[in-house]
Amino acid sequence: MAGQLHPQLLLSRQYCRVFSVINSQIHTSSRLAAKDHYKVLVLGGGSGGITMAARMKRKVGAQNVAIVEPRVTWVKSKVAEFDPKNNTVHTDSGKKISYDYLIVALGLELHYEKIKGLPEGFEHPKIGSNYSVKTVEKTWNALKNFKEGNALFTFPNTPVKCAGAPQKIMYLSDAFLRKTGKRSKANIVFNTSLPVIFGVKKYADALWEIVKKRDLNVNLRHNLIEVRADKQEAVFENLDKPGETEVYKYEMIHVTPPMGPPAVLKGSSLDDEGGWLDVNKNTLQHKTYANVFGIGDCTNLPTSKTAAAVAAQSAVLDRTVSRILKKQTPDKKYDGYTSCPLVTSYNTVILAEFDYDGQPLETFPVDQSKESRVMYHMKADIMPHLYWHGLLKGLWGGPGPYRTIMHMGMK
Repeated sequence: MAGQLHPQLLLSRQYCRVFSVINSQIHTSSRLAAKDHYKVLVLGGGSGGITMAARMKRKVGAQNVAIVEPRVTWVKSKVAEFDPKNNTVHTDSGKKISYDYLIVALGLELHYEKIKGLPEGFEHPKIGSNYSVKTVEKTWNALKNFKEGNALFTFPNTPVKCAGAPQKIMYLSDAFLRKTGKRSKANIVFNTSLPVIFGVKKYADALWEIVKKRDLNVNLRHNLIEVRADKQEAVFENLDKPGETEVYKYEMIHVTPPMGPPAVLKGSSLDDEGGWLDVNKNTLQHKTYANVFGIGDCTNLPTSKTAAAVAAQSAVLDRTVSRILKKQTPDKKYDGYTSCPLVTSYNTVILAEFDYDGQPLETFPVDQSKESRVMYHMKADIMPHLYWHGLLKGLWGGPGPYRTIMHMGMK
């Protein structure tokens, strides 16, 4: 939280590291002039796209794999249209790229504009959001300059990526205000659109205990609909009482934006009724087009959208594609595994791990609903290495094998 690196510099370094992995191994969309057909075409250069591209490179050769990725300035193409009947995608530069197999890993989109008063409200102080490189430093500035009043934290009425993040920043802010002697002047409020503090009861019960112990105020079914940044006011609707709204004054506010599927997916022949990529939840194969697959946040998989989920999905999808390449039936099933390391202080974490059914699927033979320093060091020191040197290189498929060993074959 109080790191020495400027947040934008840190993220730009991370992007450079990510795309050095891509560029050294396979074709990126800025280098597609050489050919217009690839055996495996990957759409999206986030965690899901990179890990699957690395895995596919080892299966079919680097020259047969390409990534189309719009989010970094030096990569020029983004997907404009799908034509799965003809095994083709169209880019915004007018290029047609054909494929034998398509892996869609386009992530999701942030929609600050769906909250009245945003994104222009970020031009004012005392408001920030950790979900954008443009606004993450504003969160830190608002917290550093906190004097007295309400510190608000929000959770939108949409699916989100990293669903624990909106309350992680609340716990870290509470710790910072205690450390700096300002906690007695702060009324910390978490207004969430959800009917629960967390979707898995075991971890929700533990979080409620923390909330009570630290005098944090949680209001369920409260959805942010407007920010009046010039007046330091936030307007919430009560989802259980349509038409009822409540205005909160704030000294600082952290906004988690509404999120949704990529615009290019919505209304295409690949999406479901909600606009998400419509895949089989067990194999990650598209429900209509057998040579199309999906991974990560853009899919309609009924599990929490996290990097941990991507890791587990990548192992299954790797097996699925391998079987399809051999004209065989997929035989490995994704169980919905996902993980959310809930950072609850400067040195403790509750490591939530669970499956499609919302049942704990814990790796370690201890009660992971307890705040733990060991799990904090897992999050802070080990997971970054697994991400950069394991997941992005297509070598880390989640902790499943280690869970089996830890539990002596019982899980």
